[in-house]
Amino acid sequence: MLSDPTPRLSVVGAGIGDHELLTLKGLKTLQSAGAVLYDALTNEALLEHAPATAVRVFVGKRRGFKTYTQEEINDLIVSLARQHGHVVRLKGGDPFVFGRGYEEMEYAQSYGIPAEYIPGISSSIAVAGLAGIPVTYRNLSRSFWVITGTTADGSLSPDIHVAASSDATVVVLMGVAKLPEIAAVFHAAGKGDLPVAVLQNGSLPSAKNVFGTVDTIVQQVDKENLGSPAVIVLGEVVGLKTYTSYVQHPYASSAI
Repeated sequence: MLSDPTPRLSVVGAGIGDHELLTLKGLKTLQSAGAVLYDALTNEALLEHAPATAVRVFVGKRRGFKTYTQEEINDLIVSLARQHGHVVRLKGGDPFVFGRGYEEMEYAQSYGIPAEYIPGISSSIAVAGLAGIPVTYRNLSRSFWVITGTTADGSLSPDIHVAASSDATVVVLMGVAKLPEIAAVFHAAGKGDLPVAVLQNGSLPSAKNVFGTVDTIVQQVDKENLGSPAVIVLGEVVGLKTYTSYVQHPYASSAI
């Protein structure tokens, strides 16, 4: 398919790693891209769906590392839209879950460039599901919280303290570096025996899952040498993994 020369922005959720988990609408959108800006959590296999003539720019950000600042990404969107027409901004997971996708749409629209949002599968639900953990379960968990582990200034999110007093399933994104602090907060709330899972690399062949409790998870994660990107799940639903008949993702390994 040829690229669309009309200046516009599509903010597309790339999903949780497995390139087959991109939505059909996301795929069709990529096929008309004049330029693609993709982040560090995007499977680069998805770029093959863009026209051969489309410009491809990596704008990934990791903890302590940025190829471009957010302001520079915003400016790139506008300049590439004017030069190449349809800009597709590929963002890991869902663009509206700690992805700053809405900010990028606002910026493009402030320059008269139409923008649209195309949802993606969020790691806040799907990574846990692939590990055999439902974020809600009848009579066990009636709600779930999704919290960023680290705020813009690098400190632990204050919402962790509030969540620790709830019986909800708590899903923490971007929080592996803060795991000792998170565990300490839940321990102080009297939840040292609460089941916890740390799930690395989601749906990828390198996926690795560690299960424990609030009081054991830090040591277990250190032993297994887990790092980012990973999702932390705290709640009684994590305990379902010990007796569920769920067939684990064929690529993933686990440590208990």
